[in-house]
Amino acid sequence: MAGLSAWFWNERFWLPHNVTWADLENPAPGVEYPKAGHLFTALPLALGIFVVRILFERFIAGPCARSLHIHQGAGRRAQPNAVLEKVFTSITKNPDSRHLDGLSKQLDWEVRKVQRWFRHRRNQDKPSTHTKFCESMWRFTFYLCIFTYGFQFLWQSPWMWDTRHCWYGYPYQAMTPGLYHYYVTELAFYWSLMFSQFTDIKRKVFGLLLMNWNQLLFLVTSSYHMCAVIQNKMYYNALFVLFAFVCVFQQAAKMTNYAKYQRLCDFLFIVFSVAFFITRLVIYPIWVLNSTMFESWAIVGPYPSWWLFNVLLLVLQVLHIIWSYLIARIAIKAILRGKVGNDVRSDIESSSEDESASPTQGFKTSPHPCKGENGTNGHCASAKARAQNHNSW
Repeated sequence: MAGLSAWFWNERFWLPHNVTWADLENPAPGVEYPKAGHLFTALPLALGIFVVRILFERFIAGPCARSLHIHQGAGRRAQPNAVLEKVFTSITKNPDSRHLDGLSKQLDWEVRKVQRWFRHRRNQDKPSTHTKFCESMWRFTFYLCIFTYGFQFLWQSPWMWDTRHCWYGYPYQAMTPGLYHYYVTELAFYWSLMFSQFTDIKRKVFGLLLMNWNQLLFLVTSSYHMCAVIQNKMYYNALFVLFAFVCVFQQAAKMTNYAKYQRLCDFLFIVFSVAFFITRLVIYPIWVLNSTMFESWAIVGPYPSWWLFNVLLLVLQVLHIIWSYLIARIAIKAILRGKVGNDVRSDIESSSEDESASPTQGFKTSPHPCKGENGTNGHCASAKARAQNHNSW
């Protein structure tokens, strides 16, 4: 095991030329370099953040949702049927026409009735609008707090105005208490998200999200252990401040969508889209990639792990382009239809599927919404029935 560890952490791969791990173990008095042991703090903190999330959603987000008339009302449940339940659990949740015809003959049901049963059965396990609102409010609160703290720290940092400061003296750069707390808190939060991805609301792009979290966690964790302060200072601090800024508007737009504040939702979606395009397609390549690929080459020079991390950062940029395409597709549909349509990450099926020729109900833009049905002060019975099938982001 010791031989494997020594092979993996080969200093000739991870560190610049003429630098060894021993050089980083004995800093000057009063100076602290990042150490692998610091990472262990993030694991219990991730558990603590998860507990805080549960308490927040129950005692803060829940009452807020109820005050906005977003209730946990039970959706329409599929009637008990042993034959269909067996097919649903062991064969397919979306039967094709061949299965539908066979089940229709076996049960002496109309095909539309079988389709309706499977749709109700699929939606029966989906989260309610109340659950989605609470999850979004938790993420909105965390992103807002961490963005405020990170931006204040970043504003006072020299690499905010000249990114070359990230490379001066590299890798002999001290870890300040403020940066350490920000770093570990963000790392713990992303670890908690990584764990909860399997229990949170599932998105249609779950695989893409999982790939995104895995890549970010690898960049943050490995960069800390090898004292790559470029990830600590410029990449991690600046990049995740930008990410948190965008996520604030994303989660706020989701909450207003669930609360049926349509005009505010549309406005926040526009702000989110513009902020996403600017931060991911402009600031990230010009500010972050330019420094990691060109300024670091000029000041420090390349070394083996330099290539690894820059490749990962480029892959992250590819993911940004994919997300930008998905968001642009929503924006184009919104312009053509006069409303924001279904998000490509929607996890709830349309209640009108197979039952109506009308388009799926998305974000309403009517200037005179019915207060009882689509307004902001309550939901009538029909709105409650649709709440279980309301699209999400």
